[in-house]
Amino acid sequence: MSPLLRLLASFIALMMAMGIGRFALTPQLPHLISEGQVDLTYAGLIAAANYLGYFLGAVDAMFARRPAQVQRRLLGGLWLCVLLTLASFWAVGFWPHLLLRFGTGVASAWVLVMITALSQPLALAAGRPRLGALVFAGPGLGIMLTGLLALGSNLLGQHSADLWLLYAAVALLMLLVILPILPRASTTGPAPRRDAPDEPKVNRLGLVYGLYGVGYIIPATFLSQMASARFQGQWQADLFWPAFGLAAALGVVLVSLRRPGPDSTRHWLMATLWLQAAGVLACLLGNGLGLALGVLLCGTPFLACMQLVMQRSRELAPQSAQRNAGLLTACFAVGQLSGPLLAALSSHFSGGLQLALIVAAAGLLSAGALLLRQQAASGECAALP
Repeated sequence: MSPLLRLLASFIALMMAMGIGRFALTPQLPHLISEGQVDLTYAGLIAAANYLGYFLGAVDAMFARRPAQVQRRLLGGLWLCVLLTLASFWAVGFWPHLLLRFGTGVASAWVLVMITALSQPLALAAGRPRLGALVFAGPGLGIMLTGLLALGSNLLGQHSADLWLLYAAVALLMLLVILPILPRASTTGPAPRRDAPDEPKVNRLGLVYGLYGVGYIIPATFLSQMASARFQGQWQADLFWPAFGLAAALGVVLVSLRRPGPDSTRHWLMATLWLQAAGVLACLLGNGLGLALGVLLCGTPFLACMQLVMQRSRELAPQSAQRNAGLLTACFAVGQLSGPLLAALSSHFSGGLQLALIVAAAGLLSAGALLLRQQAASGECAALP
C-alpha cells in the first residue's frame, strides 16, 4: 500500500485521538460548569486525571517492543477514544467525567507514541520527511473540528451530553475510514534500543518538554472557559477554540517549510517556547484582545513545538525513536499534570487563573532558557583546544 495513504491515515488518527479523545474536554468545560455538573476547581481535577492517564499511557508505550504489542496499543487506543467518548454521553457529575477522561488520556498517549514511532520512519523511507512532519498538524485540525461542533451545538442550544454523542459519532466514522490503511508495525519494526552518545541531551530535552507541558496546558485547557467568562456565554466565545486549532495546524505547516541548517531545530524550538510564553501572558489581560493574542501566540507554536521536540530527539538519538517518543511524552504529561492542579489551586485560593497563568509563562521562559544555555555550553566546548 502507498506510504502516502498510510501517512494520511496517521494524520487522521492523530486528528481523532488528540482532537476528540484528548482535547474534547476543553470546549465542553463551559457547558459542564454552566450545567452545574462541576465548578472550576473540579474541572481542573478532571483535566489532571486526563493528563495522569496520558502519563501512564506514555510510560506503558515505552515498553511496547514487539510489533504485536505496538499494533494492539495503536488499535486499542483508537477504539477506546471512540468508546469512552460515547460513554461520556451518560456521564453526570465529577467522578464519572474524571474516570472517563483518565481513560481517554491513556488511549490518546498510546496513539500518539505509536503513530509517531510508525509514521516518521515511513515518511523518511518514502523520501517525504516533510509529509511526516505534517502528520503533527492532525491534532490541530481535530481541535478545530471539535471547536466548530461545539459552536454549532451552542447555537442550537444543545446539552453537553448531545455534544459528547456527536463527538463519538464523528470519531467512529474517522476510525472506520482509516482502519484498512493504518501503518503496520511489521512494516517498519521498532528499532532496537541502543544508547547513543547524545542520550543525556535527550534527557535534558525531556526536562524542556516537561516545562513546556506546564506552560501550554493552562490556556489549552481553560481557553474556552476564559472566553466564556469574558463573553458571558455568548456564541462568540466558541470561536476561540477552533481558531486555536487552526493556528496550531498552520504552525506545523510553517515549521515544516523551514530551511534545514546547523542547529536550526533547536533555534526554532526556542522561538516557539518564547512565543507561547508571550501568549500566556497576553491571556492575563482577560479582555478580547488578550484572548485573541493568546490564541495566536499560544496556538500557532503549540503543535510545531511538539513536532520540533520529536525531531530534535531523532537528531540526538536516531536509534531510539520509539523509546524516546515514549520518554518525552511521559515528561510532557508530567508537566501537563501539574498545570490543571495549579489551576485548581489558583482558582481555590484566588478565585481565578491569574496565578496559574504566571507560573505557566515562567515554565515556558525557563524551557527556552535551558535550550539557550545548552547553546552557550556547546560554544564553550567548541572553543576548547
